[in-house]
Amino acid sequence: MKARALSVSGAWEFEPEVFPDHRGLFVSPFQHEAFAEAVGAPLFTVAQASASVSRRGVARGVHYARTAPGCAKYVTCSRGRVLDIVVDLRVGSPTFGTWDSVELAGDDFRAVYLPPGLGHAFIALDDHSTVHYLLSRAYEPADELAVSIVDPDLALPVPADAVLSERDRTAPGLVLARDNGLLPVHAA
Repeated sequence: MKARALSVSGAWEFEPEVFPDHRGLFVSPFQHEAFAEAVGAPLFTVAQASASVSRRGVARGVHYARTAPGCAKYVTCSRGRVLDIVVDLRVGSPTFGTWDSVELAGDDFRAVYLPPGLGHAFIALDDHSTVHYLLSRAYEPADELAVSIVDPDLALPVPADAVLSERDRTAPGLVLARDNGLLPVHAA
């Protein structure tokens, strides 16, 4: 498995080897040893596994967990394609406000790891794009916040005609969220 550090501190892309033959293929999208070697620690204890299905043009995010310890995520796409985006929302982080993206697709089995404090978003590039999440804690609606995916200060590659939820459409920008104390603080 190939591992590549993203420009957002602590975030990683993983690309497993795919073994095709006349029957189909075999792949291991998560491999403990490769993960631990790259990240420097084992994968978090999985508290919840979730999935979303989106039509082409849907943009979701930038979502994050507000309360400590936050929520780590291991994200894959099993069908379709998405542009997966990681945003550093940790106030005081050397990469605060920085983002990076990886195209995840059902036919290449790449994955993205996000440690707690990072924001997550994606844009569905195909109909029926299915994104799977392994989460370090259960979803708690009261602790889940969002920063605007169309915030000009972030300048994420979101199409002007992207389909957004009401929550994502009305989310505050990065600076407003920071100034109102809504963002996680970077742990030294």
